[in-house]
Amino acid sequence: MDENILWATAVVDRRAAFDKRQEKRRARAQKLGILIVDASSVVVEGGNESVNQSVANIQGPVEPDEFLKAAAHGKMEVVEKFLEDGGDPNTCDEFRKTALHRAALENHAKIVEKLLDKGADINFKDRLLSSPLHVATRTGHSDVVQHLLTSGININAKDWEGDTALHDAVRLNRYKIVKLLILAGADMQIKNVEGVTATKQVKQWQFDTKETLEKLEQMREVGLA
Repeated sequence: MDENILWATAVVDRRAAFDKRQEKRRARAQKLGILIVDASSVVVEGGNESVNQSVANIQGPVEPDEFLKAAAHGKMEVVEKFLEDGGDPNTCDEFRKTALHRAALENHAKIVEKLLDKGADINFKDRLLSSPLHVATRTGHSDVVQHLLTSGININAKDWEGDTALHDAVRLNRYKIVKLLILAGADMQIKNVEGVTATKQVKQWQFDTKETLEKLEQMREVGLA
């Protein structure tokens, strides 16, 4: 393992504990029935009525829009019915978002696995050139990221801004995913359209944090903080 990778993993390890605390907090809140809204999550429009049914109760073919909603809502039965009837696993909406994009967005790892088993294009890009890996990274779904990586997704694919999943993970402080991507071989030196690498983003983040802490310390010394 080269020096850059050792350095980068050391950086993210120092902040990985934060992610663990957040996960425990969410688990405790869920047990108490408290809803914690994640600003990075996107709510899928439309009710569950059309997808909340078993395969046995589905009458007739599943329409493409129902299939896409089912992938977003985690309704495996509807997804399976559509695919068993010969539906295209790469069916997409007007924004070129496939069922795989939607399942990755909502952390439905089992549906991601099913779609890939049925031939979904793992590297399919939406209108903004985001792959399912970009989507899972931005929303912080490490289990889906891990599955996509082991399934052979293009780890260095760029979106319309030239950002790879590693750029997104660093920018959004997805520390666990940063480590997964680096250990899976993500190229840390790829530049986006602004000429910035993921490595430079990390160094800039470190510099900004150090500068902020120094300013706070100075304010504290003069009684302003």
